[in-house]
Amino acid sequence: MVEVDKRVFKNFSYSLMIQLIPIFAISSYLVYEINHHLFQKQMIYYAIAAVAFFVSMMIPWRRILWWAAPLFYVLTLALLVAVEFVGKSVLGAKRWIEIPGIGLTIQPSEFVKVAVIMLLAYLISKHPPKESGYGLWNFIKLSIVIIIPFLLIAKEPDLGTALVLLITGYGILFIIGINWKIWLTLAVIVGIGAPVVYEAGLKPYQKKRIVDALNKPSYQVRQALIAIGSGGLEGKAKDDATQTQLKFLPVSSTDFIFAYLGERLGFKGMVTVIVLYILLIFNLLYITAKHANDYLIKTFASGLTFLIFVYMGVNVYMIIGMAPVVGLPLPMFSHGGTSFIIFAVIFGILQNLIAFKDYNRYNSDSKISMIPKDSPAIK
Repeated sequence: MVEVDKRVFKNFSYSLMIQLIPIFAISSYLVYEINHHLFQKQMIYYAIAAVAFFVSMMIPWRRILWWAAPLFYVLTLALLVAVEFVGKSVLGAKRWIEIPGIGLTIQPSEFVKVAVIMLLAYLISKHPPKESGYGLWNFIKLSIVIIIPFLLIAKEPDLGTALVLLITGYGILFIIGINWKIWLTLAVIVGIGAPVVYEAGLKPYQKKRIVDALNKPSYQVRQALIAIGSGGLEGKAKDDATQTQLKFLPVSSTDFIFAYLGERLGFKGMVTVIVLYILLIFNLLYITAKHANDYLIKTFASGLTFLIFVYMGVNVYMIIGMAPVVGLPLPMFSHGGTSFIIFAVIFGILQNLIAFKDYNRYNSDSKISMIPKDSPAIK
């Protein structure tokens, strides 16, 4: 039987988990109203995500990361490559691999987010930056970890997820520290290359989404705006929320659930959810600053910060017509399984790294021993 020293929970970030409860509660309430069957599936996803969280929280990451991070990264890249050959195509995009015999599908691009953060954490902790930040050579090495999966995901095509990965990866590097001259050079290159990428790199439907966002909103966005506008300040009763009840609002339980939130709970409900996310992001930034010298914690906390910020920002801006429509859900709020599980795993790893920060080793009998900070053994 595995025995864990109970003192480990002294370092556990309870506030981080408590902040998720109201997000889950509001999401579940809305999904239940939209579709009872989807609500039942949501509860199953919660249960699986809870298991994934506790399992990932108890794995001795500080001991095994040296081999687990490269291995998981290579496996996820292999799955991304396999999508090209055995992937299941839906609406012209190959993003899923079907598991033989059980009919379930997995989306490798979701798992690669964990793999990239994990490998960056290992590489950064192994060779921390100097006070002036990483130089060009280290920046290139870390960039390769980000760019390879970015290109594979963009090819599926899934440009939304690919950009989330790219922004998250470089967001981590920004927090960790890169020489400012490199960022300046990169900004110039991006500025010059953006028109070329737009003309030669984007598909016609992707260009159309950008044009729609800058000019006339698409049908989905117009319906979302009608839903939000009809909700007003206080929101409307369920039976009066006609945009959703009469199926005018598309995918109201997933990508456009924020619009249904506006129709049901009004402007106050939308502001409340946004504030909940902002407080969660600030807490993660606090953890990043508090553990500034622990690059494993710093990388995972900053990675989670950017994932939540980008997903939330793009989803909200998309719904109000200020960003192109892409398939990015509201994090841990939209109905769905894979996204919940991925976030649960990342939160679990982060909690493990925080909880075991002062623990010097994992014993062979799975017991955990702790050496106090003022012990002569570490002086």
